[in-house]
Amino acid sequence: MNIMRILRVSIVSAVLSLCVVQTIGAQAVSERGFVEGSDTVFAHLVPNDQERQVVDVLYRQEIFVKPKPWLQFAGGLDFRANTHDQVDTRWRLDVDDRTILRPAAALRRLAATVTTKYLTVDIGKQFIRWGNADILNPTDRFAPRDYLNVINTDLIPVLGGRAAVHVGTETVEFVLVPRFTPSRLPLFDQRWVVLPPEAAGLKIEDGGSVFPKGSQQGVRWRHTGEHFDASASFYNGFYNLAFFGLQPLNETSVQLTRFYPALRTYGADIAIPTSWLTLKGEVAYFSRPETTSHEYILYVVELERQAGEWILDGGYIGESVTRSGAPEFRFAPDEQIAKSFIGRAAYTVDPRRTVAIEGLVRQSGDGAYVKAEFSDALSSHWRVTFTGVGITGKDTDFIGQFNRNSNASVTLRVSF
Repeated sequence: MNIMRILRVSIVSAVLSLCVVQTIGAQAVSERGFVEGSDTVFAHLVPNDQERQVVDVLYRQEIFVKPKPWLQFAGGLDFRANTHDQVDTRWRLDVDDRTILRPAAALRRLAATVTTKYLTVDIGKQFIRWGNADILNPTDRFAPRDYLNVINTDLIPVLGGRAAVHVGTETVEFVLVPRFTPSRLPLFDQRWVVLPPEAAGLKIEDGGSVFPKGSQQGVRWRHTGEHFDASASFYNGFYNLAFFGLQPLNETSVQLTRFYPALRTYGADIAIPTSWLTLKGEVAYFSRPETTSHEYILYVVELERQAGEWILDGGYIGESVTRSGAPEFRFAPDEQIAKSFIGRAAYTVDPRRTVAIEGLVRQSGDGAYVKAEFSDALSSHWRVTFTGVGITGKDTDFIGQFNRNSNASVTLRVSF
């Protein structure tokens, strides 16, 4: 992103803010934003990616307008640049987040929220989260992710509506997403895709994506109490992680097409706090309504303890396959990290500095990763973050295959 582009975006954002303020007079208006640059260096070269250093720039601007105590409007834009061909350089405003590359300019948020004593309604482009576990949430079906970096992922917003009815400690939430948003997959010509040896020398041509046309629906009941929090949920929609169809073109090339089958999940989660620690559990049953192939249960159990400035968490991701089908070619990190031990520790050094470390070890011992982060607020507006990721394991394991992707990064953010 060049300086002139940043200046143009800043001017447009300022003009829009002034227009809104003039329109609603003295009503509450707030905004926030930041510019962030990160430099990531990888420890090794890999056969399909000869780049070891990647620089990213992100400019995010959000505005919130509250004309009435019960009504709020929120809008946000993202602008990105990247040195490793991970951003679509076409200058257009992306709304639906369906590109295989990150858009240079994207609508991050545009939603209206109505809040009353018993009812909350959100309509528009927003983030919808379910579940309470760390690292993996089996029930979180309305939250596609950006997997251009498999270890460091970001959430992608969806366009839809959400209504929550609150009565005492009980909440019932209804969700409707009329337009499907997929997770963004690793790029086949970069290091987060490790092709099998038999694919060496094979040319892969992109056959595009076949997006489902139907809507996604969900309902969730949640209890928030003194002795425990719990929820039960139902989702009817589609996998946001792609399955692949392969069509041989000739002896040296194949066409790959992404598609997204129908999915139903039945889920639940619970958190039980005690004086010593908190027990967390989350589980979901995955079924395919159009076929009986490959149905399974994915679950997470965790123990969390807060001691002074420390937050310690450890647990296990498990899976039980209830029905097996024919082998399928798909990208499924949520299922492929099952049968693993997970852990996380965070320490608040002081109001300015934090340290966090998380990791995953496969039950078989075939793969593991650890990610450590130190963040320091240099001032009220400037923050620097150092991150290191170590990955080890066998090439046949989902995590282990990335053993040449250990990396270190530094991120500098200025907020305003």
